[in-house]
Amino acid sequence: EFGAYVDILKTLAAGKYRDQSLGRAGVVNYGGLHYTCFQCAYDWRRDISEQAVALHEKITEAQELNRAARKLPPGYPIKVDLVAHSMGGMVARYYLMYGPHPLPIDGSMPEVTWEGARNVSRAIIIGTPNAGSVLALKQLVDGWDLNPLFPNYRPAMLGTMPAIYGLMTRTRHARVVDTSGAPVDLYDLTTWQRYKWGLANDGAETDRVLRWLLPEVASKEQRRTIALDHLKKCLDKAKQLHAALDVPAPFPPGLEVHLFAGDAVQTAEIITVSGAGKLRITTKAAGDGTVTRNSALMDERVGSDWRVGLQSPIPWTSVHFIAADHIGLTSAPAFSDDALFLLLEAPRTP
Repeated sequence: EFGAYVDILKTLAAGKYRDQSLGRAGVVNYGGLHYTCFQCAYDWRRDISEQAVALHEKITEAQELNRAARKLPPGYPIKVDLVAHSMGGMVARYYLMYGPHPLPIDGSMPEVTWEGARNVSRAIIIGTPNAGSVLALKQLVDGWDLNPLFPNYRPAMLGTMPAIYGLMTRTRHARVVDTSGAPVDLYDLTTWQRYKWGLANDGAETDRVLRWLLPEVASKEQRRTIALDHLKKCLDKAKQLHAALDVPAPFPPGLEVHLFAGDAVQTAEIITVSGAGKLRITTKAAGDGTVTRNSALMDERVGSDWRVGLQSPIPWTSVHFIAADHIGLTSAPAFSDDALFLLLEAPRTP
């Protein structure tokens, strides 16, 4: 997805933003002018809620540098705008709602404080799987083959990464079903054990990966116990994350959240699981090839009775649809036009 972020930077450059990373690397000479754009790198493998800490640190750095450049007193309130693509949109949403505080380790629900929103004026969310993507499960079960020039990521390897579980769909939306059409509970460890998915697979290939990951553990039984424990923790954390992000909560005064989503590419929407645990994409819907339109919107009508009007816990300030795939969303002229208008020209609410 590197290309998507490059295209975001191109759009911001067209708006005369001065990027800190490019300036410090000597790629662009801004003539000594202070930076107005900051890239936030985070570990996309780890729990999504943990990444709110990295985002807060980058926002704090941007605020401090701009106070110094503008000779403002310490603590002078400065709000930033966020532009986030794909999983980054989930990080941004979590930060807005809960600030730099990861999910409680006891599994309880955090209180929505909108602490992060105190530092943010506008957030632009692009191609984010707010209701998950069935392709996340497919990667965890079948692995991920990019192309012959890149490594082949095996299910047991991907299964160690908590963030991927956070990208799965909700059980209530019935996006993963059995052959009778009943929803499959992806967050129940026994489901994974029954179908021998991912880290719950007890085959030789899985143990080969586990031996490489756990060289100090001599016993296959011990490795399997560790793997199942990690899998359960990942499933519990993902379920907790979804509950936290899915809370209906009106935006606080002064915060706007704008969605950009694809709706012109047929996208995997429903997966049917065979009795043997094999996955088959049985329904496709409008989206960007990775994230469906409904998931980006977080449309709660999915899997229930259809009603007129969007039913979403996220009260989007505006929604923009783009005829492009997941990576191409940020290179579309419509994105550049609308995003720069929102960032530079649209009136701001106090």
